Parts: sequence; C-alpha cells; structure tokens
Amino acid sequence: MTRLVVLKEIDPVERRVAVVPADLPRLDDLGLEVVVERGAGESAGHPDSEYELAGASVAPLPEALDKAAAVLVKVRPPNEAEAGALPQHATLICFLPPATNLPVVGKLRDRGITTYSFDLAPRISRAQSVDALSSQASASGYEAAILAARRLGQMMPMLMTAAGTIPPAKVFVMGAGVAGLQAIATARRLGASVSAFDIRPEASEEVRSLGGRFVDLALEATRGAGGYAAEQSEEFLRKQQELVATTIADSDAVITTAAVPGRPAPRLISAATVETMKPGSVIVDVAAASGGNCELTRDGEEVLHQGVLIVGAGNLASEVPKSASALYSRNVSNLLALLVKDGRVVTQPEDEVLMSMCVTAGGQVRHEPTRAAMEGTAE
Repeated sequence: MTRLVVLKEIDPVERRVAVVPADLPRLDDLGLEVVVERGAGESAGHPDSEYELAGASVAPLPEALDKAAAVLVKVRPPNEAEAGALPQHATLICFLPPATNLPVVGKLRDRGITTYSFDLAPRISRAQSVDALSSQASASGYEAAILAARRLGQMMPMLMTAAGTIPPAKVFVMGAGVAGLQAIATARRLGASVSAFDIRPEASEEVRSLGGRFVDLALEATRGAGGYAAEQSEEFLRKQQELVATTIADSDAVITTAAVPGRPAPRLISAATVETMKPGSVIVDVAAASGGNCELTRDGEEVLHQGVLIVGAGNLASEVPKSASALYSRNVSNLLALLVKDGRVVTQPEDEVLMSMCVTAGGQVRHEPTRAAMEGTAE
C-alpha cells in the first residue's frame, strides 16, 4: 500500500487539518495506508484517538516522515525549512500560491518532490470537486459576517420593543464571489440590511437571490481567465473608490473579499474613505493576507482609526476549523482519487486537472508562469 502522511500545521494560527477521520474509509479504498502526525487534528476537534479508531496510525514527526512516506498532505504551504525536511521524491498536496513562494518552490524542485497546489485548480466542471479555494472561501465568508456582528457595537436585526425600534445594521459586501455570497447570506440570516458590489454585472442576480441589494457602478472591468478576477487598471480602481465611497460612508459594517490570484489584493477603500464612516463602524478585510482591500489593513491585526475598526482577517477559515477541515478533507480525497490508481501514485498523469495543479515534478518546475518568474529572478 502507498503511505499517506497527514502533516500537522506548524503555523500556530492555523487550526485546520488536511484529512478528517470521516474520510479515512475512502482513502483505504484507494489503497492508501494513512499515518497522521501526532496532534495534527486536535485544533480542528479531532484527537489522535479518532484517527486510530478510524483505522489510521498516529506517529510523531520523525517516524511519520520515514523513507516510505510517498504522499504528504497539509493545508498551508511549507516554509523553506519545512520543505527542506520533506522526504525526497515524495508527492505533496497543499495550498501553494507559487508566485509568492518562489524559494519554497525551488526547494521542492531540488528535492525532487512532486507538488500539487489547490491554488491552481482549473475553473472547469471536472475540477469543482477539488476546488479547495471555493470550499475555504465559503467558510471565510460565513465567519466574516459573524466577525462583523461580534465587532459591531449594535445588533444586526431590526428590533421592535416597547422602548422603541432599533433599525437593522447596514452591511456592505465588496466582492460577490464565493466568500462574498456566503457573507451576504449569513448577514441576511442575522437580520442585517445588505448591499453588495462586484465588478461582474452578472453577479447582480446572485446577490438579489440572497436578499441583497446590488450596487451597480456601471464600470467596464477587465475579465480574468477561467472565471477568476483580473487585475484592474489604476484608473479603474480610482473610479471604483469614488463611486463606492458614499455607500461605504452610509454602512455600519463593510466586508471586503476582492482578490486576484497570484497578485496583491486590489485597493478598494482609502484611508480618506474610512474617515467618512461613522464611529463604531467595522471593516472586515478578508483579503488581508494578500495585502488587503483597505489601505489601513494589517493582516492578523485590528486597527482602530478615528473610531472605525479595521479587522485584518486573512485566515478566517481557520476560525471554523472543524467545518473548514471537513470541506478541505473532501477536496483532498477527491484529488487523491484522480492521483492514486490501484494503490499507486500515478507518476506521469495525463489528467487535465492534475496537470493544471502540478507545480513541481521530476526535479523541474512544471507550472510555466512560475518557471518563467524563477528564471527571471535568477537573471
């Protein structure tokens, strides 16, 4: 049997785990022997005993990463030190945005590790079951709305009492992708009055179907390949900031979710716009990890600026680790179903999904944009 090792996340703020016990029977059917690094699932609500009861072995790191470790799965990208300690010629599955992790990619290449990144899953129907970006974005959008409700100094729903009526909170969601739509749905369930904006006009129907009001700025946006957002011009972003400023100033909570794969997050809210918001208002910036949609955002921190709280929430899926891990684990098992045949890892896959997600293999960088970037850096 091929050995699959579930690695524990080394980042102290990461609480997710790559495989949950419920998916172990499916991995066994694929002919995989599962070894879980000791304590890997504890932060996600899955103690070692659950894995053992489901048929996995539990071992400390040195023992788990012995020479027989063929497939390694984790959530976050490895850092350089972690990558250098992985077994040579193994297969690694995780999130790995290659454009922002060139030294790590180089280390994985040099160790002959075959790497598949969920960040590179193609936008085609066959790849939906391995689209971990979407599954984790859904968890992030939910938590963004909950976080906004917790940090906002007022209740979300309208409340009618003998003492008077409290109006509903006004929530503005910027970006109506997976995270944004989940934020809209959750804020609406909490009773807020929700409006939303997206550079794609067709998103208006989805926003309205969830009970939100679509803010149409009548701007012509550049479209990205495969359904992803594209980087917009400075002039476009300037006009966008001007047009949404009034809506932001009138909002109690703003949730920003706009991101461009492999690029810094677009700047949607200037410091000057923040200063027009009412004291006690909240901005939850889901794009904080890639630079933030707000000029004042600091990833992992809360900044109070003239009475407005800006929350740099770049790792929200980790705040609901049990649910997020269950979704991610299913993405992992679906990918393994493509990669493992008759208990063995396919060494030269011809599957379109696997080929798109492959970063390194055979001592080479297989992802063309990453290879070009690394060659340019070397020059």
